[in-house]
Amino acid sequence: MLEMNNKLHRSHDKVLAGVCGGFAEHYGWDAAMIRIFYAAAMVFTGFFPLGLIYIIAAVVMPEADA
Repeated sequence: MLEMNNKLHRSHDKVLAGVCGGFAEHYGWDAAMIRIFYAAAMVFTGFFPLGLIYIIAAVVMPEADA
């Protein structure tokens, strides 16, 4: 069940910046599946829109607390 006090953040379980890992932790999904879906979507959309969204999310999302 999704906890309402669980704030969205970048994960320590990261491959690049921890954005996909953060979304996976927030929604309780598997991080590998999020990464595979996002990478496939980036390939099929020509990298630009989703690549820019990933960069913006990496800058805007706070780092996870220790």
